[in-house]
Amino acid sequence: MALRTRPSPAAPPAASSTETAPGPRRWLVLAVASTAQFLAILDLFAVSVAFPALRDSFPGASLPQVSWVLNAYTIVLAALLVPAGRLADDTSRKRAFLVGMALFGAASVGCALAPALPVLVAARIAQAAAGAVLIPTSLGLALPAFPAREHPTVMGVWTAVAAFGAGFGPVAGGLLLTAGWRWIFLINVPVTALAVLAGRRLLPDARRASRQRLDLLGALLILGTTGMLTTAIVQGPAWGYGSPGTLGCAAAAVVLGALAALHMRRHPNPVIGFALFRHRPFRIAVSGVFLYYLAFAAMLLSTTLFLTVHWHYSPVRAALAVSPEPVACMLLSPLSGWLVGRIGARAAAALGGLTLAAAAGWWALAITPEPSYLTTVMPGLALVGASTALLQPPLFGSAATLPGDRISLGSAVLMMSRQISSALGVAVLTAILGNSAAPSPGAFQAGWTAMTAAGVLAALVSLRYRIGPSGARPRKAPARPS
Repeated sequence: MALRTRPSPAAPPAASSTETAPGPRRWLVLAVASTAQFLAILDLFAVSVAFPALRDSFPGASLPQVSWVLNAYTIVLAALLVPAGRLADDTSRKRAFLVGMALFGAASVGCALAPALPVLVAARIAQAAAGAVLIPTSLGLALPAFPAREHPTVMGVWTAVAAFGAGFGPVAGGLLLTAGWRWIFLINVPVTALAVLAGRRLLPDARRASRQRLDLLGALLILGTTGMLTTAIVQGPAWGYGSPGTLGCAAAAVVLGALAALHMRRHPNPVIGFALFRHRPFRIAVSGVFLYYLAFAAMLLSTTLFLTVHWHYSPVRAALAVSPEPVACMLLSPLSGWLVGRIGARAAAALGGLTLAAAAGWWALAITPEPSYLTTVMPGLALVGASTALLQPPLFGSAATLPGDRISLGSAVLMMSRQISSALGVAVLTAILGNSAAPSPGAFQAGWTAMTAAGVLAALVSLRYRIGPSGARPRKAPARPS
């Protein structure tokens, strides 16, 4: 299946009926769709502060066993994003959204009522599967509801919601722990119920004119490759990078990845076609997102660790201390549409990478073991938030430059890049900090220096990102790739 910036008359019409959403209705579509992104990201981060409470609730459970409450969610979410995004594109995004939201609510109830740790992990796997459906589908519903000139603004709002979920997650988790860790999951139930009711009423039913059979073998190969790779990255620090488990997962990822590539070359309609990556803006965006999140995820973790280890902050206080990052992102992201219109998507994305590098470099030079939050930590957090507002909207907006019937798939690939990169960034940081319970300030400085390099690389890659005015598709369709 060849990829073009616009489908030919002979191609099946893209599922883009959302473009007819009248007046302010499109903003309601964006609000409902963004709820999915918020919940999936919030639950990824909120649980991270609940490990001690979970260990106390399940006598005999070790910290590595409890960590699977987070790791299972991370692995399954990353592995299922692409198959789920393709399924939504090939069937009905509205139906996928409603089913995913209902499953997320039901899985949240299962998490809250879990009588044993294995049951909780199983419920988290179901929650992650629902999140994998919701995240790409939300963008696939929101973008076509707006004209191309408003896509940077849509991406700004969507980015702000995601940043708020990531930044507010640890804070919400810490506050809800005062009532009990089960409330971290119960709080999702009324939100999902309202989202399903609003979605049934507001979301347009964007269906393909002709349904295609899902490439099940390709989906399973992508699922296996991503799952094995993410498992090796996430569990490497606990199992040991030279352990049979880590090496086995890495080897399985290589073999399954090779089989997936061979299958995609031969299948007439693969779950991910190589033509998707022949689309230059999208290919560069995936690379830029990967490099950016290598540093971003590690930066949030390193800051929280430094505050708790060297400045002796409590977990809740440390979570509150990093709140300037999501606040800065929330305030600046809605302005991204105006900024992209003034300086262009390429310049905005490159500036975002440089801003992230500046934040990490500032911490490497300025933070000392003596508490100085307002003059050292807080400026860096504000820069991190600004970097997200600058880089994410234009690069994630590259999904809108794909044919209309591949927006959810493109979003899923971008999200998968983000998830794998985040896990890899945390793994690299863990290796730099070492196995000590209290890493030295020098170890943190080395980590921040590595993050500076990743931010610079993200900026350099972003300089190659070129799309049409205001994020629209190029006016002239390139030659059809062979």
